Amino acid sequence: MPRSAAAVDKFFQLSLLGLVVSGFLAVAGSGYLDLPTTLLTAAGLLLRGALAAGLLHFQISERMVTVLTIAYIGFYPVDYQFVSRDFLTATVHLVFFLAVVKILTARSNRDYLYSAIIALLELLAAALLSVQLNYFLFLGLFLLFAIATLTSGEIRRAFQDVETRSGQIGGGRRRLSARLAGLAMAITAAVLVLTSALFFLLPRTANAALRHLASKGYYLPGFSNQVTLGQIGEIKTHSMAVMHVRVYTNSGRIQPNVRWRGAGLSDFDGKRWYNTWDGGERLAVGRDGRVILANDAQRRRLDGKRVAYRVDLKDLDSDALFFAGEPEVLHVNAPSVVRTVNGAYRVGMGGLGGLKYDVFDFFENPLPEYPGPAEAGIPADIRSRYLQLPPLDPRIPALARQMTAGESSIRDQALVIERKLQTGYGYTLELPKKQVPDPLAYFLFTRKKGHCEYFASAMAVMLRSIGIPSRLATGFQSGVLNPLTGLYVIRASDAHSWVEAYLPGRGWTAFDPTPADPNAAGLSLWARLSMYTDAAETFWQDWVVSYDLGRQLILADRMEQSSRRFRLDWLGLAGASTTRWGALARDLLRRYAPAAVALFALILGALLLGPKLWRQGRMRQQARRAMQGRASIADATVLYNRFLDVLRDKGYSKPPWFTPTEFVRSLRSPEIAGVAEQFVTAYQELRFGGKAEAAPRLFVLLEELKRQG
Repeated sequence: MPRSAAAVDKFFQLSLLGLVVSGFLAVAGSGYLDLPTTLLTAAGLLLRGALAAGLLHFQISERMVTVLTIAYIGFYPVDYQFVSRDFLTATVHLVFFLAVVKILTARSNRDYLYSAIIALLELLAAALLSVQLNYFLFLGLFLLFAIATLTSGEIRRAFQDVETRSGQIGGGRRRLSARLAGLAMAITAAVLVLTSALFFLLPRTANAALRHLASKGYYLPGFSNQVTLGQIGEIKTHSMAVMHVRVYTNSGRIQPNVRWRGAGLSDFDGKRWYNTWDGGERLAVGRDGRVILANDAQRRRLDGKRVAYRVDLKDLDSDALFFAGEPEVLHVNAPSVVRTVNGAYRVGMGGLGGLKYDVFDFFENPLPEYPGPAEAGIPADIRSRYLQLPPLDPRIPALARQMTAGESSIRDQALVIERKLQTGYGYTLELPKKQVPDPLAYFLFTRKKGHCEYFASAMAVMLRSIGIPSRLATGFQSGVLNPLTGLYVIRASDAHSWVEAYLPGRGWTAFDPTPADPNAAGLSLWARLSMYTDAAETFWQDWVVSYDLGRQLILADRMEQSSRRFRLDWLGLAGASTTRWGALARDLLRRYAPAAVALFALILGALLLGPKLWRQGRMRQQARRAMQGRASIADATVLYNRFLDVLRDKGYSKPPWFTPTEFVRSLRSPEIAGVAEQFVTAYQELRFGGKAEAAPRLFVLLEELKRQG
């Protein structure tokens, strides 16, 4: 195969591989692809990349492909019934198996076509699964490789149709690949710019259509009806943003270490917290979406700072609503809201994603004193539900009594247990290396370190052992203010659990026995960069995924206001003092007029003479390559175009339907026709025959043609 054809074929295969890889990355970036499928597919694509780049040399036989395919056909029902247990997941596994097999064994044009179709199916699957910003990035990458594949495929087909006697002469391979890559990038950028403009300008009638196509959200345990010890520690290793909060108070800030409560759990079996029954009261939602969460008696009790904020809840596989402080009024677009017996709030629908709601709530003042005995003021139903305990290690209630010895009030007993857990035990996200029969006893008396679940569970159990009703609360803690968007960013790594104890005269009150993480990272460079990616993701969700007619009108209004301000500023300048501006103009002319005239002349000369000088320089460069025997097919094409320009200046224009030979034979001047015929012969020898010795003659004949009358 000629070297130029080999270069195009290699570029085509790498572009096709990039097409499949970009589709795979789009699906993997959605977060719905399991780890084994991701790793195996990535390994197959890397192997194909090594083959296409010439780093490895081997072929998979047709017989092996047949055996693998038949084996996977037998595995597919097993995958559906026992491994994936889901038709869509098993089908995705099948598609990626076919993609890897086809890309590894592709040799014919039909195989390449199938590979491109598989890449397109991957991209369409990602469109159904992902509404994240990374989909747009992978879409741009897919377009880039698609254009590169189409252009190089056409050139490759042309090489296959033309009989060549020798290949491209030295050095052309790199330039041809570079031109193809540059053309693909330029077309991709133009497509993205044009489609982005059309997206924002065309009318919108549907609201976030992609959101309704996504199957489900990101799963976080603990916000449904159970949480096993150790689960929240696993969640805290993930950095995915799950919630954004905009505060509407004057300061725009909330108090530090605020807890965003999502669920309450009342039953404990020694290893997990759960709710045997978590029914509740269905609250009425007004026509404007307003829900009253606090009655008059609760409002009188809530004596603290009132805060208004908006929560933008991402795609969580949960119907829990998250609040900071004590919620008073809620505005939400949902058919119903349920307040559970454990004080949690849920929307009356299945797993949701992208829910936004506004809240008015209170941050309570410090705990009041309550000098009464533990039993006084606690309702019977509270004691019966929140004092139940499984069989305990006898050391746990003994430790609770030892810690609270000498404290008479419920408040002080709770505070002393909270303080001693904070100061006497260590914080770590590292899970125990082995399972133990009694996780709490192991935490309190052996390991003496753990994360929030262990601290909260230990305090809740110890409170119950001395007669104080308690329960586990789960949610998130704190969050970081992103100065670029003005939003608080709450990530999965902010997941937290704490204790709520029932205090007579006050009700359920939060206590947090978990000590601070000594290894908490500060605002590192990576954290600062994540602020920019989060701001970009927020823009994507607000102005692309949720883009509708309302946001289109907002954008149009902002553009109109900007143009109006520009006109007003210009009118203000025009209406300024004529004398002051005239004096300033005369001073600038005196000081900078010579330099401005020289700069204008320089720019004008560059515009007039630049193209001619550039063409002359390129011709000299091509002449040097020709004399050194390094001319290429591209050089032949450039010289032929220059040949047509010279004849056009002499009054001869080539009709589109004429071949080069027919054109030169139609010339009326015998002298010009003779030189032109020699030029066309030399051009065809270089362009289609690859004869390097023809290149110098092209330059000589072109100069001779210029001298003809």
